[in-house]
Amino acid sequence: MLTLALIGLLGGLITAVSPCILPVLPVVFLAGGPGNEPSAPAPGPREKTGPESEGSLLVAAPPRPPRNRRPYAVVAGLVLSFSFFTLLGVTIISALGLPQDILRYVGLTLLVLIGLGLVFPPVERLLEKPFARIPQRQVNKEGSAFVLGLGLGLLYVPCAGPVLAAITVAGARGEINGDIVVLTLAFATGTAIPLLVFALAGRRVAERVAAFRTRARRLRIVAGVLMIALAFALAFDVTTALQKALPDYTAAAQKQVEDNDTARQKLSGLYDDSNKDLARCEDGVNELRSCGAAPQLAGISTWLNTPGGAPLDLASLRGRVVLIDFWTYSCINCQRSLPHVQAWDRAYRDKGLTVIGVHSPEFAFEKDAGNVADQARKLGVTYPVALDNDLDTWDNYRNRFWPAKYLIDAQGTVRYFTFGEGRYAQTEGLIRDLLEQADPAVRLPAATGQGNDELTAGRTPETYLSTSRIRGYAGTPELVKDKPAVYALPAGGVPLNQLALAGTWTAAYEQFTAGPDARLALTYRARNANLVLAGEGTVTVLVDGERSRTVQVHGAPTLYRLTDDDTARRARLELRLTPGLQAFAFTFG
Repeated sequence: MLTLALIGLLGGLITAVSPCILPVLPVVFLAGGPGNEPSAPAPGPREKTGPESEGSLLVAAPPRPPRNRRPYAVVAGLVLSFSFFTLLGVTIISALGLPQDILRYVGLTLLVLIGLGLVFPPVERLLEKPFARIPQRQVNKEGSAFVLGLGLGLLYVPCAGPVLAAITVAGARGEINGDIVVLTLAFATGTAIPLLVFALAGRRVAERVAAFRTRARRLRIVAGVLMIALAFALAFDVTTALQKALPDYTAAAQKQVEDNDTARQKLSGLYDDSNKDLARCEDGVNELRSCGAAPQLAGISTWLNTPGGAPLDLASLRGRVVLIDFWTYSCINCQRSLPHVQAWDRAYRDKGLTVIGVHSPEFAFEKDAGNVADQARKLGVTYPVALDNDLDTWDNYRNRFWPAKYLIDAQGTVRYFTFGEGRYAQTEGLIRDLLEQADPAVRLPAATGQGNDELTAGRTPETYLSTSRIRGYAGTPELVKDKPAVYALPAGGVPLNQLALAGTWTAAYEQFTAGPDARLALTYRARNANLVLAGEGTVTVLVDGERSRTVQVHGAPTLYRLTDDDTARRARLELRLTPGLQAFAFTFG
C-alpha cells in the first residue's frame, strides 16, 4: 500500500504542474493575495490612571494583524471537493436523479459568487455566514476562500494519466475500496503541494508589494472581475485554445511514474484475466503483433454519427481495418490528437479503414449525450462515436490512458496500440500496412503528413530476437525453433532494418542463445544501438567491419549499449558472442 500511495503522490505532483490546470492557477494565485477589507487603525496612546499616571502615558501595543490563511483554505477546498466528487459524484448524482453536468454548473456558480464577493463586500459577508459559528474569528474570515476552493474543485479538469484513470473508473463503477481511497488521498495530496506553493506565492506578493497594501480595494475588484471572467471562459470553453497550444511537457514524467512495470502492477486491480492476450502488445512498439481477438464494444449507451444512431458491431466490420480511439471531450491531450485521427479518417475511409471514437468519460458532465454531440460537432468529429458511459469497453480493452489508439486488422485481431499523444507517423504507417494486407491491390493516397515524429523518423524499429516476433530476418536457413542450428550470413550483405545469424544458435520464443562461433549481423539507422543480454561472457562489437568495443555481460537480462554516435547514421553492426549468452531484443535511439 505504501508503494501505491507513493505512485499516487508523484502522479498528483506531476498533474498539478501540467498544462491542463492552467485555468485555475490565476484564481489560486489571487486567492492568496488581497484578503478581507483592511480593519480600522489600531488605537493610539491612552492616558495612564491611578498612582502611576504622573506625567506619563500608557502606550497600547498595536494588535498583531491576523495571519492570512486564505491560501490554505482555497487549496483545502479544492482538494476536498475534487477528491470527494471524483470518487462519489457519479453515485450521488445517479441516486438523486440529477443532470450529469450539475456539478460543473455548481462550480461555475460558486466562482461567479466569489468574484462578486470580492467586488461587493456584502456578498462576501453573505458567503461567510455559514462559517459564523466557528469560534476562531480568523477562520470565519477565510470562509469565502474555502467556498472558492470547493467551487474550483468542481471545475478542476486535470490531464488524466493511469492514476487518475484508476480513481475515475473506480468512482464511476462504485468499486471503492481501501486501496482506491489511499490512492485518491495520495493523489490529492500530491496535487495540493504545487497549488499551495502557488497560492502562498500570491500571499507573499500581496504582503511585500506596496501596491497590494495601498490599493487593496482596487486589487480585490480586479481579482473579482478576473474570477467572473474565468467562469464565463470555462463555461464557453474559451480556455481550451490556450491549453491546446501548449505542449504536454509533463507527458514523459507522467509515463515514467505512472506507466512503469511497478505502477501497472499496482493499478491492475481494475482488470481480471479476460482479454489478457492484449498483454502481448506493448505501448507504441513500432511493429504489428498478434494480440488476441478484439474485445467487443460493450455497454454503449448511445451512438453518434451513424445512420439513425444504429450501433456498430466489430464482427460486421470484418474485412475492414478498424482504429479505435479512446477519448473524452474535455481532455486537452485528446483534443490535440483529434486532428490526426480526423485526417486518417478522411484519407483512408474509402480504402478500408473504419474509425470509431470510444468516448469514455472522465467526469460526470461528460456523460451527457447532448454535451458529447455538441462538442464532437465543434471539434469536427464526423466518424462514429460510441458513448462508453459505464466504461465497459474501456475495461474490455484494459485501457489506462486518454487518448489511446488500438488498431484491429481485417480478421478482427488487435495488432497495435499506443497511449497518449505522439507516434502519429508511426501509427499511420501501420494503418497503411494493415490496409495493404487486407487488400494487396489497394491504391493508397500519399501519407497525410500529420505528425512527422522527427525524433523517430527513419529510425530502425525495436527488433525482437524471438521466433514468433522477429521480422526482417535475412539469414539462411530459416529459423529452427528450440533446437541448435548452424546459420550463415547472406552473401550480398544484410539489408537495412534486417538481421542475420552465423554460427550455431538456438532460437526460442523469448530469446536467441549463442552457441559455438555465434555471430549476428544487423544493418540499422539510428544514433545508438542497444541489446538486452543475459548470462556470463563478452560481446565483441564491430561497426562497418571495424572493431568498436567489447561488452562484458553479467547476470540477469540487462540493456547494454553497443554503439553511440552524435547523429543518426546508417551502419552495419556485427556481434560476436560467447557461447551461452542470451540475446533478447534490440532497441535504437
